[in-house]
Amino acid sequence: MEKPVIGVIPLWDEEKDSIWMLPGYMQGLEEAGAVPMIVHLTDSETILKQTLSIFDGFLFTGGQDVNPKLYGHEKNEHCGEICDIRDRMESYVFREAVLNQNKPALGICRGIQFINALLGGSLHQDIPTEFPSAIIHSQKPPYDVPAHNVRILPNTPLHKLAGKELIEVNSSHHQGINRIAKGLEIMAVADDGLVEAVYMPEHPNVWAVQWHPEYSLKDEMSKKIFSSFVKNFNITRS
Repeated sequence: MEKPVIGVIPLWDEEKDSIWMLPGYMQGLEEAGAVPMIVHLTDSETILKQTLSIFDGFLFTGGQDVNPKLYGHEKNEHCGEICDIRDRMESYVFREAVLNQNKPALGICRGIQFINALLGGSLHQDIPTEFPSAIIHSQKPPYDVPAHNVRILPNTPLHKLAGKELIEVNSSHHQGINRIAKGLEIMAVADDGLVEAVYMPEHPNVWAVQWHPEYSLKDEMSKKIFSSFVKNFNITRS
């Protein structure tokens, strides 16, 4: 049986002027039955257009903060490092591959934030100052241990996958969804109400979570998230 080839959005290190990758993203996809490949970091539409034909779906990874201009806001003093080339690249990939070609996508951490912003939602640029909470959203290492609970909404795809309404997740982010985008539906929230998972009913193979399953691959729920994503593919090649 042909395995799906997943394009993994690269991570960018501004200080070292280099791209890099957390092995958990690749390992999680491989163990779920996919062939993961890191996508070249570029905003050249000519290159990206040809690149899209190589991949069956995309994993939108974590990383720098989403530029607030993507959702019509000015960057404030609490917004962190941004990577404009990633914003431009991911905008093209999501619009062309996911929305126009209906390819599956999974967003993780920055991924859920980016998808929400691109589709017309907004973000908290800094949770501690804009959405104060007793919940630990930015835990210290190790990252493979739970930081807080997440409540899964009934009658959602995530609830069907998990088979329960309460799970424990890790957490490493200082931005989060503020206004949910039209076209997205919430699947899970933290106890303080912050959105933790979404999906697109019109594109049911598009999911995103705020926590980091790539850090906790031994966790059963993390395995289910990667496996569910990979099972969305029906590969036929000439």
